[in-house]
Amino acid sequence: MEGFRIVVLIKQVPDIEKVRFDVETGRVDRSSAPAETNPFDLNALEAALQIKERCGGTVTVISMGPRQAESSLKDAIARGADRAILLTDPRLAGADTIATARALAAAIKKLGGFDLILCGEKTVDGDTGQVGPEVAELLGIPHAAYVCELREISRDRVVVVSDMGDKYLYELELPALLTVTRELNTPRLPTLKDLLRAKRAGIEVWTADDLSEHVPANMLGYQGSRTRVVKVVIPSAEHRKGIIYRGEDAVEKIAEILLSEVAAI
Repeated sequence: MEGFRIVVLIKQVPDIEKVRFDVETGRVDRSSAPAETNPFDLNALEAALQIKERCGGTVTVISMGPRQAESSLKDAIARGADRAILLTDPRLAGADTIATARALAAAIKKLGGFDLILCGEKTVDGDTGQVGPEVAELLGIPHAAYVCELREISRDRVVVVSDMGDKYLYELELPALLTVTRELNTPRLPTLKDLLRAKRAGIEVWTADDLSEHVPANMLGYQGSRTRVVKVVIPSAEHRKGIIYRGEDAVEKIAEILLSEVAAI
């Protein structure tokens, strides 16, 4: 059997525990926290590498973001990816899910052919889970979301288990797209030798002009987005409140409060 042409979509995200939000613009202040590869995407990459090792083929990783996202692509190469492409251009900035999907789908079309596309079920900074299925729809291929087990893969089909609360068995014709959960596998760690090799690896950089054959620039980035963030509200953290009752009537007061709480249920 000939090897598979696998595409993995990854995103570099800020450490969500440390990042700040710009409430004026409604955007994530990515400079406020260290960057890392979206954890779910590492499971997608690991799945691609396992298929490559078992069946042969190539793994191409694509990411959209600023130039600093090259570090995540180099990490992907260190883990075993064969080729890495970064989509970066001021005209791609501010994209919502559909504008992002258009750019990624155009890049995949520019590659010229593929058998399987893998991506994480969602990103920790957006948490929508929309981009993968939107890419599949734009490419006109079948897709399955929340894949927690890959049962079988052959030249013309893939059989997977999808965890949608209940678990479902799906058979899809290839080419297809899968979004995967963290239960699918445990991502490997690159060796020091691999990291040094990847440090010297070249990252291909494509701009909106490179995608123009498949999508016009006005359909990308902020200009091509269908949604707008109108307002960002950061809820205040609530803490436990303590009240101390003293005196002879303390027990009666506590009993009254407990009775009122029970009555409110």
